[in-house]
Amino acid sequence: MATSKAATPTRVLTTPLRAEPPHLAHSAIASKYRSARVGGDFYDYMTAGPERMAFMLLDIAGKRDEALDVAAQVQGLFRARVPELFGGEDLNEAEATTDLLVSINKKIIEVSGGVRCAAAFIGVYDDNLGTMFYINAGHTPALLRDPEGITQLPAQGPPLGLFSHTTNDALMSVLRPGSALLLISKGLVEARVGSKDYGLERAEKALAKAKVDDPATVCESVLNDVAEFLTNSTGAFRLPFTRRDSADNPYNDHTVLALVRR
Repeated sequence: MATSKAATPTRVLTTPLRAEPPHLAHSAIASKYRSARVGGDFYDYMTAGPERMAFMLLDIAGKRDEALDVAAQVQGLFRARVPELFGGEDLNEAEATTDLLVSINKKIIEVSGGVRCAAAFIGVYDDNLGTMFYINAGHTPALLRDPEGITQLPAQGPPLGLFSHTTNDALMSVLRPGSALLLISKGLVEARVGSKDYGLERAEKALAKAKVDDPATVCESVLNDVAEFLTNSTGAFRLPFTRRDSADNPYNDHTVLALVRR
């Protein structure tokens, strides 16, 4: 008599927990998004002691449910590793930031069961000094506005989830009082009407015009500028960007994260 094989149990997909902005003495952080519910944008932040904060913005490829499941597993790792890596006083922040990236890369590959592209920006910020160690792994350039202008923090290497031995050295930047760091998703930069993209240059102009006393205001200013771009280009603004203008360019999630040093 033939025997039947037992069905392989289906793993239940999870979703990440809500990211709550931590309280900082000299700075503030906030994130906002307008969602088409098609992308794998994910952000999180947490403190390690009273003066140090780690944060990240990821763009995880694949179907939304699967991407969010990967994000949930990464979030669990992130929240466990940050206190371990950055909780002490005597530490090498650059090396610890690289160690965090390596751990996240391994987790993405492990959960995905193989390759899964995940562009990432990971930063560790000292609220007292205003110093930030960061790694941009294949992500849209971050924008740093200070009294001298706006500087791009471009990608230093490939996205995560592609190579098991990915390592990137952390770089350092400084947020002086009155400065703002802006992270924006690829979907926002590539917001398109016809052949015209919103683009990074327009995001720079939006950041230059924004009031930088509150990070939520910075986020809202950029999202509103994207809305204005779409409205002026089409004559009608559509939320939440669910229409497909061309076969290769759907409206994606628009995600922004801002860190302001007061």
